[in-house]
Amino acid sequence: MKILRLTLGLLFFCTLGCSEKKEMAQKYQLFVGTYTDGDSEGIYKFTFDTGTGVLSDQVLVAALPNPSFLKISLDKNHLYAVQETADFDSLEGGISAFKLKDGLLELQNSMGTGGAHPCHVSLSSDAQLVVSNYTGGNVAIFDLQSDGSLGNRQLIDHKVLDTVKAAHAHMGQFTKQGLFVADLGLDALKRYTLSSNEWKPAHQSSIDLPKGAGPRHFVFSQNQSYLYVINELNTTITVFEKDDEESFNPIQTVETLSSDFEGENACADIHLSLDGRFLYGSNRGENTLVIFSVDGSTGKLDLVGRESVKGNWPRNFTLDPSGNFVLVANQYSGNITIFERDIEKGTLQFLSETKLPSPVCLEFLD
Repeated sequence: MKILRLTLGLLFFCTLGCSEKKEMAQKYQLFVGTYTDGDSEGIYKFTFDTGTGVLSDQVLVAALPNPSFLKISLDKNHLYAVQETADFDSLEGGISAFKLKDGLLELQNSMGTGGAHPCHVSLSSDAQLVVSNYTGGNVAIFDLQSDGSLGNRQLIDHKVLDTVKAAHAHMGQFTKQGLFVADLGLDALKRYTLSSNEWKPAHQSSIDLPKGAGPRHFVFSQNQSYLYVINELNTTITVFEKDDEESFNPIQTVETLSSDFEGENACADIHLSLDGRFLYGSNRGENTLVIFSVDGSTGKLDLVGRESVKGNWPRNFTLDPSGNFVLVANQYSGNITIFERDIEKGTLQFLSETKLPSPVCLEFLD
């Protein structure tokens, strides 16, 4: 009789626990940008279930050439997508603004970016948008109209900053301290401040990295005291610390590759966990995500390990809104791989994959 009561009790708690877990599970919409020189047609939408860790309900929501980077507005009402081409308008790439409603995209307008092959877009908190033109070697800053559409454009030319190196703007981001732009060709992050409605060089106009580093993407700590830059060409991550004059100075550089890896590699994306305790970077070639723990008092990194992405050529990756999963866009193998994240250790465990030709950018609508 005691055994029967114990068994029934265990079944009750298991059922209760499973029920609670099911109730806590949420579904999010995921938008995926792709390259369209193969079987892909543009921007796709999926549903991501945090209860199962599975993507489903694939649908094409916008036919667009090479929408390789996407960004959703803070109010969740608009999505912006680059057109990474050189033939949008007079040897330029393009940027498109969409109205986002009920998971569908309605085109508002498209404009030339002033340079070829735009590869990144981000937004400010006060109605501006910045596009990085990789081949064009310049940066386009757009004012956004009250309806979210694209308005006036300012161009910042990086080609005039160095007569030896070839400028390749790769990522721009607005912060409380101004606009930061990673230029892979110039081996530097360029800084700008807003003055008389125009962006101009800041007091620390350039955050320089070693020759051949190739800074690609970057991320700030939550309090913006530390800056983490992933360098595509020399496969490192450099940590910068902000001083009393709000200049950033290097304090650490770490390798992203295993010491026994012998092939070619190019780093791509970088993200911090929501709590700031772990940092992740993608290796294209080794085909891994490298994982570091972050020292909360110094900002410095300690290696946790590496995880195979279960695909080839990981570009953009992202943490889901819950912070419990990491999703990776593997361009060459045509799959999005999903990992469950140990929030205490930072480690990753492979769960599932979804096939999609040439995925490049993953953007959650949370």
